[in-house]
Amino acid sequence: MSGQHKSLHDVHSSVDIASKKSSWRKIMAFFGPAYLVSVGYMDPGNWATDLAGGSQFGYTLIWVLLCSNIIALFLQSLCTRLGIVRGQDLAQCNRETYPKGMNFILYLLAEIAIAACDLAEILGMAIGLQLLFGLDLIWGVLISFGDTFLLLYLQRLGIRKMELFIIGTIFIIGMCFLIEMFLAKPDMHALVQGFIPSIPNTQALYIAIGIIGATVMPHNLYLHSALVQTRKIEKDDISIKKALKYNFWDSTIALNLAFFVNAAILILAASVFHRNGMTQVAELEDAHQLLAPTLGTEWASRLFAIALIAAGQSSTITGTLAGQIVMEGYLQLRISPALRRIITRLLAVVPAVIVILVMGNKGVGRLLIFSQVLLSMQLSFAIIPLIYFVSDKEKMGRFAISMFSKIIGWSIVVLVGGLNMKLVYESVTDVLAMDVSEGLKTLVVAGGIGLVVLLLLTILYPLYRRRHRVNLDIHHQLHISTTGVNEFNTIAVALDYSEVDNKTLSYALKLANTQSRLVLIHIVESAAAKRSGHDTQDAETLKDQQHLDNYAAFIAEKGYNVLPILGYNNRVTEIAGICKEYSADLLVVGSHGHRGLKDFIYGETVNNLRHKVDIPVFIAQ
Repeated sequence: MSGQHKSLHDVHSSVDIASKKSSWRKIMAFFGPAYLVSVGYMDPGNWATDLAGGSQFGYTLIWVLLCSNIIALFLQSLCTRLGIVRGQDLAQCNRETYPKGMNFILYLLAEIAIAACDLAEILGMAIGLQLLFGLDLIWGVLISFGDTFLLLYLQRLGIRKMELFIIGTIFIIGMCFLIEMFLAKPDMHALVQGFIPSIPNTQALYIAIGIIGATVMPHNLYLHSALVQTRKIEKDDISIKKALKYNFWDSTIALNLAFFVNAAILILAASVFHRNGMTQVAELEDAHQLLAPTLGTEWASRLFAIALIAAGQSSTITGTLAGQIVMEGYLQLRISPALRRIITRLLAVVPAVIVILVMGNKGVGRLLIFSQVLLSMQLSFAIIPLIYFVSDKEKMGRFAISMFSKIIGWSIVVLVGGLNMKLVYESVTDVLAMDVSEGLKTLVVAGGIGLVVLLLLTILYPLYRRRHRVNLDIHHQLHISTTGVNEFNTIAVALDYSEVDNKTLSYALKLANTQSRLVLIHIVESAAAKRSGHDTQDAETLKDQQHLDNYAAFIAEKGYNVLPILGYNNRVTEIAGICKEYSADLLVVGSHGHRGLKDFIYGETVNNLRHKVDIPVFIAQ
């Protein structure tokens, strides 16, 4: 019944910074999460826009890549701040802030965005396998399904082994393009001039929008805020400040490597295709076919395909992790890691297989473009809450961002959100111009309007909530009636720190008298609690204990004998054990009113408790 679950609970706090003996080892222990994030910035979905920009406009748009990289670095630094200071990922903070219905829609959008990103990565890897080995796309897509089990194996080895694997793939990609640069011999003078901002025409603006939209990805914001929590640090101000500093350097190095890869693709296209008058190269297959004859060596094409496979391989692993984070954060679902990752991968594999079977290889290009549009739709719904959360002085304390950072953040929202909404608007307009049924057009328009309404709610609801903030102080939260007495000597009360606690405690006090003993029970289910049990001293346990003590103090003021008890790990077993240990003769539990499928998903705690204890169970609902 813990009020807060941990991100990636199977690897949460698994890297103990304090256990490192030397200062150098402690610093290096922070490095790693940003590399998992960086592969999302160099995934196959970015390659098409980089190729198009380089082949059509030479080095002119390389400054756009630099700007998008700076934007990405700023946003990822906000994510690390959120995860380190609040100990929650972006999905968990959304769940805590927005209403249930809206949260479910945000969850669906996040899941769609991750599936879209995963789709681009699967297709990129399949194309790479086809280019290198002549393998049919359908088989390449099915082979990529095996990445799910590779991820399970890597995660079982620990987060550090997974990070080393990703760093290895980044090294392969980087070396491939370093050699390509040597073969292409770019014009260094023209390359330096490309960092001077300029937009030659409308088409260049469109590609610039595509580069920004493809670079800043929503799933990376969820991912990074969770990955930084794999480091176990002290929660004092000095330790948090050090963690923020070293994670910033981690992000800076990793994202600059991603910038190098994206810039290398654009430079390669400019040096090889634009210089030779091939201005319409935007497809991965075209680039692969033209590199060898243009540069005079087969290795040019082979290295391109190897880098594409490595990019797709690494990106699919991090995309699947992001799927786990949003599912746990928004829904708090406890399903097996294997099943969760298989579901995430199937959301991308199934559409890819269907399109290839129905439309053939020609449909893959359209599917890649469609995946980028879906990503664009989701981006604002991740950035806006992120800026709200790191600006909240009540939750972030002295680590809330400055006014200058807020101005930068909201400027990015206007820029990225505006550009991406423009892309979505154009996509909707294109559908309306097609010769399709009126029903489909109506559905598309309704979807567009719905997105605009949801965007407005995403912006306005936190402001409304702040102005009409419910006072969470225990003296205002509980409205308890003490009328009525009974002969129960020891009443156990199971609490989960939700709005249901009001009813649960109210009924418990109605059934008690001033001679009764009330045993208040809350179960901590964090990753640390599963390992250490009663010896757990993590932030969640301390917070839960303080909350329980506040409940007890308030009820004791009314003249009742109160005993607050924390249990650990398994809620049913622990509650039943505490009832027996303290000779309770009544158990009062709250019910959230789940039925059918929700009971199956969330677990029938109340029903299981009824069979586990041999005393009456009062269900408050």
